[in-house]
Amino acid sequence: MTKRRTLLGLVGAAAIAALSTGFTATSAMAQEVTLKLHHFLPAQANVPRLVLDVWADKVEADSNGRIKVERYPSMQLGGKPPELIDQAIDGVADVVWTVVGYTPGRFPTTEVFELPFMMTDARAASRAYWDMFETHMKDGEFADVHMIGTWVHGPGIFHTKDPVTKPEDLQGMKIRGGSRLVNSLLERLGATPVGMPVPAVSEGLSKGVIDGTTIPWEVTTALKVSELVSNHTEFTGNALYVLTFVLAMNKDKYNSLPDDLKAVIDANSGAEFSVFAGGTQADSDGPARQIAVDRGNAIVTLSAEETAQWREIAQPIYDQWVADMNGRGIDGQALIDEARMLMEKYATTN
Repeated sequence: MTKRRTLLGLVGAAAIAALSTGFTATSAMAQEVTLKLHHFLPAQANVPRLVLDVWADKVEADSNGRIKVERYPSMQLGGKPPELIDQAIDGVADVVWTVVGYTPGRFPTTEVFELPFMMTDARAASRAYWDMFETHMKDGEFADVHMIGTWVHGPGIFHTKDPVTKPEDLQGMKIRGGSRLVNSLLERLGATPVGMPVPAVSEGLSKGVIDGTTIPWEVTTALKVSELVSNHTEFTGNALYVLTFVLAMNKDKYNSLPDDLKAVIDANSGAEFSVFAGGTQADSDGPARQIAVDRGNAIVTLSAEETAQWREIAQPIYDQWVADMNGRGIDGQALIDEARMLMEKYATTN
């Protein structure tokens, strides 16, 4: 009898231990990791709606609800757009989406894609950008963050109150420039570049602070640019400019995740996600352009020959950029050659 009781006691203890272990495992599975995603655009804008929300929803689904992504549009966590990258580094936000050029000169290698008339295809450029991030930037300029995606938007163009059909038409105009290098081009064209974050463009146009802006078509929808100006100037082939973006995560937050949740983040990061993001932005250009068409706005598409004239004016910006990079100990011309090679390579595989 004593032996039987002892055996039953051992079985009972084992059952209790197993049950306890089961509860512990279940509790661990039920634990949530919350990621605060911060950015500068309204929630209904294309990038939050078509890229960031898609990413966040996928991460939540792939983690079986163990990761929750809280979305904070329009700088709801405080600060200004140029502060976003530091918010990711400092942990004010766990994940940020931002324009790299909001901190001019801080991430110089990314500027190779922002040179005027450098880009022709957003998907190819975004894939090339990720490759060059891994080669040149991961352990350098972006060593303080965990990178999720790198991409560019579709072709940046002019949206102006008065028509722009040739370079001299910009003389004396106040134009919001998208980046440091675009501002350099505007200066060479005789315009006055005005620096302002994208959300300020609508007010700038309506109050006459600026006479026009450089942005891709897809951004015009949220900003109602086609209602505020009636002239738009496109280029054939190479885009006037593009901006570089990053979706970046706080390193400590990423490193604190268990391996299986790191794997979820990893599966939704990298080259494929970057191409998706850049391509999605570019695909949104068409519907936004149609709004301007439907309003009867004047859209000028400069021919390849006319575009070549603008590219010639931009050449000194390349020369100066290469000199600037060389002064930093970076082979600027090699970066240009590599970016062009990669974009050509990926343009043929898209």
